[in-house]
Amino acid sequence: QLQVEDDDKIGLYSYKVQSTITSRLANTMIQAKMVNNAKRSQHIVFDVQVPKGAFIDNFTMDVNGITFTSKIREKSEARKMYSQAKAKGKAAGIVRSNALDMENFQTEVNVPPGTRIQFELHYHEMIRRKLSSYEHVVSVKPGRLAKHMEVDVRIIEPQGLRYVHVPNSLGHHFDGITTISKGEKKAHVSFKPTMAQQRKCPTCSSTAVDGNFVVQYDVNRETTGGELEIFNGYFIHFFAPENLDPLPKNILFVIDVSGSMWGLKMKQTIEAMKAILSELRAADQFSLIDFNHNVRCWRDNLVSATPAQVEDAKKYIQTIHPNGGTNINEALLRATFILNEAQNLGMLDPNSVSMIVLVSDGDPTVGELKLTTIQKNVKQSIKDEFSLFCLGIGFDVDYDFLQRIATDNRGMAQRIFGNQETSAQMKNFYNQVSTPLLKKIQFNYPQESVSDVTQSSFHNYFGGSEIVVAGKVDTENLQHLESVVTATAANAELVMETLRDVEELDGFMKKDKYADPEFTKKLWAYLTVNQMLAERNTAPTAALKRNITKSILQMSLDHHIVTPFTAMLIENAEKDEIMLADQPKDPRRGCCPGTLGLTPNAPNNNKGIPAWANVTAVPVSFMPEQRSPPVSSLSINRVDNDPHFIIHLPKSQRNICFNINSEPGKILNLVSDPGTGVVVNGQLVGAKKTENKKLNTYFGKIGFYFKNKGLKVEITTETITLKDGSYGITLTWSDTGHIIRKQLLISVKKESNVTVTVGEEMSFMVLLHRVWKNHPVNVDFLGIYIPPENQLSPEAHGLIGQFASEPEVYIHHQRPGQAPEKPQATMEVKGNKLTVTRGLQKDYRTDRVLGTDVQCWFVHNSGKGFIDGHYKDYLVPHLYSFLKKP
Repeated sequence: QLQVEDDDKIGLYSYKVQSTITSRLANTMIQAKMVNNAKRSQHIVFDVQVPKGAFIDNFTMDVNGITFTSKIREKSEARKMYSQAKAKGKAAGIVRSNALDMENFQTEVNVPPGTRIQFELHYHEMIRRKLSSYEHVVSVKPGRLAKHMEVDVRIIEPQGLRYVHVPNSLGHHFDGITTISKGEKKAHVSFKPTMAQQRKCPTCSSTAVDGNFVVQYDVNRETTGGELEIFNGYFIHFFAPENLDPLPKNILFVIDVSGSMWGLKMKQTIEAMKAILSELRAADQFSLIDFNHNVRCWRDNLVSATPAQVEDAKKYIQTIHPNGGTNINEALLRATFILNEAQNLGMLDPNSVSMIVLVSDGDPTVGELKLTTIQKNVKQSIKDEFSLFCLGIGFDVDYDFLQRIATDNRGMAQRIFGNQETSAQMKNFYNQVSTPLLKKIQFNYPQESVSDVTQSSFHNYFGGSEIVVAGKVDTENLQHLESVVTATAANAELVMETLRDVEELDGFMKKDKYADPEFTKKLWAYLTVNQMLAERNTAPTAALKRNITKSILQMSLDHHIVTPFTAMLIENAEKDEIMLADQPKDPRRGCCPGTLGLTPNAPNNNKGIPAWANVTAVPVSFMPEQRSPPVSSLSINRVDNDPHFIIHLPKSQRNICFNINSEPGKILNLVSDPGTGVVVNGQLVGAKKTENKKLNTYFGKIGFYFKNKGLKVEITTETITLKDGSYGITLTWSDTGHIIRKQLLISVKKESNVTVTVGEEMSFMVLLHRVWKNHPVNVDFLGIYIPPENQLSPEAHGLIGQFASEPEVYIHHQRPGQAPEKPQATMEVKGNKLTVTRGLQKDYRTDRVLGTDVQCWFVHNSGKGFIDGHYKDYLVPHLYSFLKKP
């Protein structure tokens, strides 16, 4: 806002806000141009709001053609230079404000009559994903009507934009003024109200533009393993997998009911808690603790979130009457005790995520009062895998302490206003942590190619959020960068591989004149500095704190940013006028935004997947040594293309082929083995239209059922899904990765094949055949390869399974056929005499496009006489059905 003594004499002739977002890095400029039309000098204040956590990187000022520029210095050095210069009545400052997530930047200048002045502030920040969207917020508070006014936001996202939305955050007054143009990877949002549109009413001289301009968007996500963006010697890894089942959670709500919570705060807290309890899932366990000078528990232990228990908990909350003091120490220790006890008694699902959510509005007044001691007590009693989240209501609460204690225990803190919005803000915060999808996430990169990697292991990944890891990469000596992410999902261990060409983005970045070529470097610095600030916050020794402070300072100077340890000097070219922009430290406001808690790297003890990828969850003997399945080039039974079966008979060293022509939608049984409890079925899809009066059919879906493990695998031309009871986990064909569950390994090779391996006993390979999307006839289909080495039982049957015990085959009487290259012969098998034709079939495992020719004897009439019974006997009702005994 621009404030002046004699208001109407100051003309604001331009007010501009410009933001460019390149891959979540937002660079913002706020510029105001004014003129003093009064007969005397006036004080003008340039006061703008900057998002908390953003880095101010430049400020310039132009007074009647004299330019002031800025430089960053270590704080005490800057203050010394400033006091030496004893500036001529000018001051600039970064002032902490009471806004929820903004702080103010203020400059005050004395402007002579007739003088023009221009202010320009630049800052940048990384936009974090929350509740499945990125939200870019710029403060637009010109304080007066502007002749020319515009807010201009450009978004450049190489991953592609899923949507762009501009909510009406400035009020209905401005309906229809914002324009959005969106392309595949870029968007432009513009807001340019005329002077008439800015007025509060047609005759008003005051402006209606007063608030935040908000742009929300999300990007496309192809792969589960995340997106690697590499540019200018840095890499950024964005990781936000979706379609996973939530992990069950064990959650303890610890609610402050001391006297200060009385009235609106408590009313809003009760309303929020009732909504939150309703959203607990059936697999969750929970309890409630409320505390003032005493600590009360609704239940002394965790209970399942059944409808009856949830109702009971809601009734309990209704009866709370706030009074008395605040014993935070006791309340948190009681909560950790309940969780620890449940763990010791084996009551917690090993795959679940445990958390404590503290809601409080003030400092301790009863029991342990020393904050550092409370912090130490909680850290000592809480187990490594539990997280603590803190909600601070209002401004009497020591937010810095809540942030420290949360960061220290793998959680995060948020400040909430004690007003009408409290309930909505609490629910919003809960929704950010209500859906844990993965735990123990570890990002691995080849050590010889990367350095200075930011935090790379994380406790939890919550649905709707995003994990971002950055580092330096040696692009000179590297063609591709590979990453391996390992994590625990609801019903399996996941290993996801991503491979990116280090030059992939170069062309895109060079073509776009708005994209920030420094975006990777700035994101890396942003993450690194924030991480150091968080580490400094919880550093156990003074010496360590000093070292971290030194590193932060160096980074701030190298990257020209204002942090708590630097200040900005603003001076004119003659250096005779100087201003200082500094951050006064206010203990009530907390110092710095934190990142999530850090956990040590797991030891590396695995083979198969690259050595630098620490896969902890996999028994070593069970990792696939080769990337392709362990099968010799020919001895394999398979179905590929327009159901052509090729059966290899190892004893007689022959290949026998047959076709099966059935209708789309029908399901054929390939292997049905009650002995080992294994079923493999294939469902047919038809071509888009008939050719030569015949509709070709192919396998469009293949189902595996491993009865003894209770696991099902469904492979389509789109996705690969592992099902375990009600849990499912899905990869797409654009992933490269592994799912591991109960000694079953599913390995996906991007756009190529899937191998399903069961311990040492069996493996199956499914190949993807992609056709041109607009092909008039052909469709995408699957081929399946089943090695004869698979250890099936004597009871095995099915179109392929029946040949696990090899029949005697006698081929004689070779004679010329109708075509010279297709001789005929007589084959005796299973008591039948058949006429067979010599021909070639394709094996697509080595050459996916052209295939390799395989010689075989072809049995006519859908394999009649070679297979037991008729092919229709092999039709089954469901994708996971065993074959009925004839």
